[in-house]
Amino acid sequence: MNDNITIGVDHGYAAIKTTHFTFPTGLVGYDHEPYTQKDVLEYGGKFYVVGSGRQPLQKNKTATGDYYLMTLAAIALELSHRGAETTADVHLAAGLPLTSFGRDKKKFREYLLRDGQPVSFRYGGNDYRITITDVSLFPQGYAAVLTQTALLDEPSVIVADIGGWTVDLMRLDNRIPNAATCRSLELGMIRCLDEVAEQIRRALGLSMTAAQIESVLRGGVSSVDEKAKQIIHREAGAYVRRLLSAITESGLDVRAMPTIFLGGGAALMKRHVGATDGLCRPLILDDVCLNAKGYERLIGQMSARVSHG
Repeated sequence: MNDNITIGVDHGYAAIKTTHFTFPTGLVGYDHEPYTQKDVLEYGGKFYVVGSGRQPLQKNKTATGDYYLMTLAAIALELSHRGAETTADVHLAAGLPLTSFGRDKKKFREYLLRDGQPVSFRYGGNDYRITITDVSLFPQGYAAVLTQTALLDEPSVIVADIGGWTVDLMRLDNRIPNAATCRSLELGMIRCLDEVAEQIRRALGLSMTAAQIESVLRGGVSSVDEKAKQIIHREAGAYVRRLLSAITESGLDVRAMPTIFLGGGAALMKRHVGATDGLCRPLILDDVCLNAKGYERLIGQMSARVSHG
């Protein structure tokens, strides 16, 4: 058995992210071998197609075994990418919103750790025997921001982590989160995509998928109707204005201090935030894997401090 391998996993409502991968939170179970071998997890005598669509919203991520199963898939992907052995000890680094960090930390850690016992499963045609030896949890958003040194010299900075269901807000004062400013708004990308799809149905009678809408928002090449594209961008702009208004109403003035936007919705901000929105200094981090990278970086910093006494 090798030394511990640190793997960061960002457990989003819409997608699971590691430092090198992202996949939707869809999970479809089968009692028998499914129609495909791609992205199939075999565990406990059942088969699961991982990343198939998007599962119904689970506000309590420990209520079912779904997030644990997707964590196993995420670990397998990272081990394979890093050329590591399929039998490994893993130090899992994950996160929670600062608004619920104290309340949910113990339960989520136990959910992922499973008493530190080895677990055997098969993923992508390979057999794995993984022992999650430790789980370290960090405030999401904050971990990602620590990878950015430029704005951290500012005395006060707003952080807006735009996830699938929520937008988690906090203010950093001299690099330290101000707990009194933390808010979680139910204005994430799922809400935006659902509203866009509804407006297209009303106007054009078309039922577009979230994947199509996201592709247009990212500027991807597609055969989407031009009128639909106009509606998508119009509604995306309205969503951005609604979000900025909600941030201000939460007591965080985006005109007075720099604002860091990150998470799955950050790319949308890049395309639809204009000079007329009056932001003091927006920094848009559209790397969706940034939280997971931040978790791993924090583990590395903690290990370095321990090794140096």
